[in-house]
Amino acid sequence: MGEILSKGTEMKRTASIVATAMVIALLALACSKPAATKTTTKPLPTTTSTTQATTSKPATTATQAPLTTTTPGKPTATTAPGSATPKQYAAAPKMTIDKSKKYTATIHTSKGDIFADLLASEAPITVNSFVFLSRDGYFNNVIFHRIIKDFMIQTGDPTGTGAGGPGYSFQNEPVTRKYVAGTLAMANAGQNTNGSQFFIVHKDYPLPPDYTIFGIVTRGMDVVDALAKTPVRASSRGEMSVPTQVVQITSIDIQEQ
Repeated sequence: MGEILSKGTEMKRTASIVATAMVIALLALACSKPAATKTTTKPLPTTTSTTQATTSKPATTATQAPLTTTTPGKPTATTAPGSATPKQYAAAPKMTIDKSKKYTATIHTSKGDIFADLLASEAPITVNSFVFLSRDGYFNNVIFHRIIKDFMIQTGDPTGTGAGGPGYSFQNEPVTRKYVAGTLAMANAGQNTNGSQFFIVHKDYPLPPDYTIFGIVTRGMDVVDALAKTPVRASSRGEMSVPTQVVQITSIDIQEQ
């Protein structure tokens, strides 16, 4: 009899211990939280839209100034008399480059010269626009308004705000290359919003193929490197990309062979 009571008591004690363990396990499960997943967003080359702010991308949109009457198909620039309003064009330039020829650009900057081959056969529309604007002096004294070391240096906006452009836009062209160091590509505010803003890749960067590649630096990467090392401060969006020193394009020469 005593043995039976002892076994019964032990069984009750064991059941109590098991029940207590289950309660503790349930409480621990209820209080636990899934570990947060840390995500990182790579910066992108984008221009600023008047209706949509873009983050870390190369892109542009222009607030168009009143234009003069133009000959159909001929882009004509206008400037507001006595003001710093950049040139605006009524339309994109007609196709004037010869895709079978070789085009090169010498980009004169405040840090030295950058030499680039332009990819006329791969991106004829983009190269045609770049050649036209360069020869018309559109890029003269235009600053590098956005610099992100180890990513890219962005320029091509005469207003220096990231929202300027030539008054026209044109479509993206297929991208068949990687964004390696020395790549020249268009900044944009989305598909088919290319204007005048472009960037030069500082270090190989894994961008999506959304930015038309139209050139590659052949000489002067030391100059690109010097520009990329310009001290910067935070932008209004908190991005460390606004140069604290004036670095600029002085002019661009185009050679045709």
